[in-house]
Amino acid sequence: MSNPNCTLVTPTYNWPEALELLLLSTLNQTVLPNEIIIADDGSREDTKKLIDKFKNIFPIPLTHIWHEDIKNRKPRIMNKAIAAAKYDYIVEIDGDIILNKHFIEDHLAFAKKGHYLFGSRVNIQENLLPKLFSKKIINFNLFSKGIKKRGRTIRFPFLMNFVKSVDKRSRKLRGCNMSFWKEDFIKINGFNESLVGWGIDDSEMIQRLHNIGVKGKRLKYSGIAYHIYHKEQSKNHLDINNEIEAQTIKNKLTYIEKGVDQFL
Repeated sequence: MSNPNCTLVTPTYNWPEALELLLLSTLNQTVLPNEIIIADDGSREDTKKLIDKFKNIFPIPLTHIWHEDIKNRKPRIMNKAIAAAKYDYIVEIDGDIILNKHFIEDHLAFAKKGHYLFGSRVNIQENLLPKLFSKKIINFNLFSKGIKKRGRTIRFPFLMNFVKSVDKRSRKLRGCNMSFWKEDFIKINGFNESLVGWGIDDSEMIQRLHNIGVKGKRLKYSGIAYHIYHKEQSKNHLDINNEIEAQTIKNKLTYIEKGVDQFL
């Protein structure tokens, strides 16, 4: 079976320096996505200017979807973005991620119906940030300075042949590195817009995928991504969001009221 066509979707919010490195690393891919959609949760004009500059460089469509900044509304802007996606398979990363050059290639190679994929991240440390941004570094390896979890830089896709599917959501799931079928996303009505502030939106959505029978598979020694250090966001709403997710698990919820359907 041939690899699916895909849309790369990334949220962003007022950090054009990080977004620039993400876009540069996307240009460096061995296999390009068919399109990129930037889900902008209300960034300032400097982010728009950066995206407009890259639109003139990219050999594939680069779409900027923006809404007004009313605090953290990531689930809503991600629903808008994925609703607009033209392709069957969605690769989701965060706006502070630098992609290994085989990142898209790996996600597409291991895409399988009835499954989603989730990968790890290598952590770029705070002390590297001035050099990272001034020199626009997008290439890392096992011996690079300024990174943690460096074992995750090793790429050996053959080992994916021994990775088994999982019926339960892994605690290692990270929304900064995952992929899924758009039709599955629509079946569960996408991200839950009842979740507010930071956290849980990706894991709660994935829980509903499991509740309709979709299995997960962890990308090991493939799908390598580098996370740029930043201070932690406020977790004021985390208790509320955790309770919403607990109800999704307890009641085996598969569909939420306020989701992607309003943009389809």
